[in-house]
Formats: sequence, C-alpha cells, structure tokens
Amino acid sequence: MRLPRFKYLGPETLDQALDLLATHKDDAKILAGGTDLLVRMKKGLLKPKVLISLKALNELSYIKKQDGYIKIGARTSLADIIASDLIQKESRALFQACEKIGAITIQHFRGTIGGNILQDNRCHHYNQSQFHRSGRQACHKDGGKICYAREEADRCNSTCQSDGATALMALGASIILAQKVGQRTVDLANFYTTDGVMPFAMESHELLKEIIIPVHGAQSAYQKLAYRSAIDYPIVCAGVFLKLSSKNEIEEARIVVGAMGRSPLFLAHASSSLKGKKLNDTYAFKKAADASMDSSATFAVHNVGATLEYRCAMVSQMVFQALEQAAKYIKG
Repeated sequence: MRLPRFKYLGPETLDQALDLLATHKDDAKILAGGTDLLVRMKKGLLKPKVLISLKALNELSYIKKQDGYIKIGARTSLADIIASDLIQKESRALFQACEKIGAITIQHFRGTIGGNILQDNRCHHYNQSQFHRSGRQACHKDGGKICYAREEADRCNSTCQSDGATALMALGASIILAQKVGQRTVDLANFYTTDGVMPFAMESHELLKEIIIPVHGAQSAYQKLAYRSAIDYPIVCAGVFLKLSSKNEIEEARIVVGAMGRSPLFLAHASSSLKGKKLNDTYAFKKAADASMDSSATFAVHNVGATLEYRCAMVSQMVFQALEQAAKYIKG
C-alpha cells in the first residue's frame, strides 16, 4: 500500500502552523508522530492534499507543573510522558495508559500524546484496505448509509480506542485548541461529539496545543485489555480517579470506560455511588464495577474483534481492578 500524493509543509513556529491551517483548512492534516495518520492514508481512508508537520515545533513539547495544574504540550512524545516523574506521581493513570500504547520500538518514540487523543475512531469493518472496502457497500464512516457493526443503525458506531483519552478523562483533563485568531479551552469530556464519523468538536483550522490536568492530591489508575501485550488497541479499558476526604472516605470518584462507545464513557452514576465509601469497601467497588458494565453495554457493538458478551463482562473486571489499584496507591 502506497501513500497518496500530497504536499508536505514544515512550519518552524506555532504561528506559521496556524497560518497554514487557516489557509488550507479541510484540505490539510496535521502530522506529528504519524503512527495513526500515515497508516490511514496508506489504506485510502484519508487523502489530504497537504500535510502540515509539527516536527520542528519544540515549543509544543513539554511537561510542567504550574498554578495547580500539570501542563503537557500536544507534541510531547509518549516516551517523555512515561519517563516523567511528575506524571508518575501526580497522574499515574496517564503514565500507565501511555506505557501500554503501541510498542516500545516504534510508537513510544514516534507517537505523541496529542496524536493519541486525536486518533480517529476505529471499526474493523472500516479500517481495512481500499481494495477490501471496494467489495461491499460503503458504511456511514466511508460516506455510505449502512453500519456493519449494528444492524439498521442510522449512524456510524465506530469506537474510540484511545488509551490516553480514557485516562485523561478520568483525571478531569481539559485541552487548549489554538487557531490563528486565538484559542479556547475545552473540557475533554465535552470534546467528543459521540458522532463516529466526526468524533471531535474541533474545527479544521484548529490545532491541539496543550493538555491540562488538575493536581488534586489524589490517585488514579488505568487498566487495559487487549489480545497482545504490545501493538494492539484495547478491546476494553478503564481509567479511574479517587480522592479522599479528611475523614478518610472517598470524596470524589471518576470512572471512565474506553473502547466501548463512540467516545470514552464517563459513568456518572457508578462514580457517585462511591462517594462516602472507604477504600477497603470491596463490595462498593464491585457494585460500582457492575454498574459500569451495565451502563457500557448500551453502547457496545461488534467492531473491535471480540464478542459483545465478553467485552461487557470484562468492563466490570477492568473497572474493579483499576479501583483496587488506585486505592492501593492511596494507602501507600
């Protein structure tokens, strides 16, 4: 499979990159690590006329703690996040998620956190070669009016399988989207449209500039289930966040399940059920995990290479293990 023809542009500053985006808009795609973008182009899923490379934009590669937040530049490599003592201490779920992305030899050193957040939704009925897709009617994501993952569906049911997005949503992260005339801050939970065709609430002339994570003095954890220990996308994953009150009870909890819907799923009911519980309340953890399974099952479709029954059952396991792990970190 060959890459389609395109024009390569290499801006040297963020302002230059934003100027190019404002000029080319829908004709352009941003190239950071390229681990997802280039594969989609080779399969004929994308045919941009212009690639705008961020290779020279070192100003978008950083990890720092400032004003009660951890701030990460969108071009920061996964390898740098994994190696960061600050991330390991304050945002453990993100460290664990990045550690599980791809393979050390390639993705960890080419992949970026911005690219992982912005990776397109996936579906094994769609993420195939152009030759494979030409042998059947086009699905919603390919410009057609059919969904192979869910019969009679009136929309695309492609799945968000981003490890980083699931962990960051559990951490209550927000992102900064920049454009030529300014920038805006968006809560990550509001960044996803639940539209499988256009999964992000982002304009073509905008660029993901920064990820912002509140520092809560709490703990988090991330669990992932995949067929292989490397390279594979998750078939189920879960990120959790736990914060204690002065009474040593859970004051705040966040449970997010990934790879089960068109976006990471923040499960408000299951999360709130843990408020006031003790860290050693295994029954409460199990009940919240089962509630997470029930809520996630509504969104599950057969498009990531595992049966619905198995994936739904494993939601409970991933959430429970993540809760147990986060509680263990708090106890020290």
